[in-house]
Amino acid sequence: MTSTRTRISKAVIPAAGLGTRFLPATKATPKEMLPVVDKPAIQYVVEEAVAAQLSDVLMVTGRNKRPLEDHFDRNYELEEALRRKGDESRLAKVRESSDLATMHYVRQGDPKGLGHAVLCAEPHVGDQPFAVLLGDDLIDPRDPLLSRMIAVQEEYGGSVVALMEVEPASIHLYGSAAIAPTTYSDVVRVTDLVEKPETSQAPSFYAVIGRYVLDPGVFEVLKKTQPGQGGEIQLTDALRELAHEETDGGPVHGVVFTGRRYDTGDRGDYLRAIVRLACEREDLGPDFRTWLRSYVNEEMQE
Repeated sequence: MTSTRTRISKAVIPAAGLGTRFLPATKATPKEMLPVVDKPAIQYVVEEAVAAQLSDVLMVTGRNKRPLEDHFDRNYELEEALRRKGDESRLAKVRESSDLATMHYVRQGDPKGLGHAVLCAEPHVGDQPFAVLLGDDLIDPRDPLLSRMIAVQEEYGGSVVALMEVEPASIHLYGSAAIAPTTYSDVVRVTDLVEKPETSQAPSFYAVIGRYVLDPGVFEVLKKTQPGQGGEIQLTDALRELAHEETDGGPVHGVVFTGRRYDTGDRGDYLRAIVRLACEREDLGPDFRTWLRSYVNEEMQE
């Protein structure tokens, strides 16, 4: 077990994917910039990191991802136009994204998988533990998953993954964890990991979802990790090695999450996320829920 107990302050957000499931919308627009109600999905993720007191954010990007940088930068022309109009409400919203965190960017280059994207963060992260947040998973701010994972890492050391129980038919979409109990009801020891197994080969139906708190020892393992599922360097494969051996970067624990999660990487779940979040908004919810009830009732009668 590693002895690292440095307070975590850095978050890494891999954002180099091509977003092929959302073509043609993502032909010229990064999938992370697709709006969830009136805010791009990536901003929810950065806000989650900041809420967990991770104010130093490294985004791992690729070609055609410049809009991500622009979104978290100042737009002086737009700000001045809103200021002249006296539109303080919209001005505050525009400035909000540029004031969220200290943002850094690095390009992944070749799309070699999540493990390779995490490895690109090594020069920035150095020898500190760090969090990894995948942009496709939005975690409701009322369910502070990341803060709990950081607390677990600070207590146990090593690395921590977020786990969520899924239907057996869906486990092939995720990494599957073999687990052992700990003294906490929501924390387990991960003893094995299998990336996207068939249902019959899954060690459990506890799926790894898009939040990780990693010991920097994972970098040395990733450097030796061979391409796996899909011909890519899988973070799951590196974590599996850490789970098997008491090496630098291990052991691996899991926080079992039972809260609200919105998967924006799937078109159907993306639409459901928009509906759920819009319904809960004070400014949009009352009218939108009224319309939605009417629409559903009309559809059921046809």
